Amino acid sequence: MYLSYCIQNTDSYQTIKEVLKSYFHISDRLLLKLKKQNKVFLNHSPCPIYRPVHAGDIISFLLDFEEDNSNIIPCQMDLSIIYEDPFYLVIDKPANLATHPSISHYSNSLSNGIRFYFDQIGLKKKIRIVNRLDKNTSGLVLCAKNEYIQECLIQQMQKNQIQKEYLGILTGYLYEKSGTIDAPIARKSGSIIERCIDPNGERAITHYTVLQESDGLSLVKFRLETGRTHQIRVHSSYIGHPILGDSLYGTESSLISRQALHSYHLSFYHPVNKQFVEYTSPLPKDMLFLF
Repeated sequence: MYLSYCIQNTDSYQTIKEVLKSYFHISDRLLLKLKKQNKVFLNHSPCPIYRPVHAGDIISFLLDFEEDNSNIIPCQMDLSIIYEDPFYLVIDKPANLATHPSISHYSNSLSNGIRFYFDQIGLKKKIRIVNRLDKNTSGLVLCAKNEYIQECLIQQMQKNQIQKEYLGILTGYLYEKSGTIDAPIARKSGSIIERCIDPNGERAITHYTVLQESDGLSLVKFRLETGRTHQIRVHSSYIGHPILGDSLYGTESSLISRQALHSYHLSFYHPVNKQFVEYTSPLPKDMLFLF
């Protein structure tokens, strides 16, 4: 698969490299890889990236080169694919499934399932997950199918152009039914997992709106402005209303076997056609049961 661009008058006399960086925003790292593998073309012929271009020329580069993905063991599982095209896929991850392999989940993470799926469709690519979810958080996960698309999506995330919204069930009733939590987060001293509010930590901003209240619980919509580890969980605990079932920042619950947090809405600009796209996932049964 190729991505192409027709040189305009305003682009004339720039080099291929300059056009690729200005129009496609390709990183130096990926550009070097494309150069070494002769994957950059001028008018459909391989060409050095320092050659100047002229109006009417067509620059293109190849995305479909194979990558070594042997570090991820394939594992067959039922993936709930919300959307897929040649550039990325959106998956509805269930709770109790890690996003990436680890010592305790070496062969049964979401990444292992994606590797198996890629093998089935003949796609020899690395697993490039853009937004990681905690093991016991359910919902939408975005996976790029090649390095360029991953770069584009990460750039959007850094510019706060990827909007991530969550639904969570909090303990108690919030006094303010909507608002913003702006409190810095850092790793808790002595722990490799737990985070805490720390004035010397990284800035973290969470917007929230209470949607429903019932039986001492609140269904809350969250929108992340930043993406710190455990951000919603830490912020909810900080305001005195931890996520139901969150044993790390609150307490376990007999009502649900995991933290009641679900990534339900994801929106961004398509990295190739630039159209605004959005995806939703319904509240899972174990959370829906409580409301």
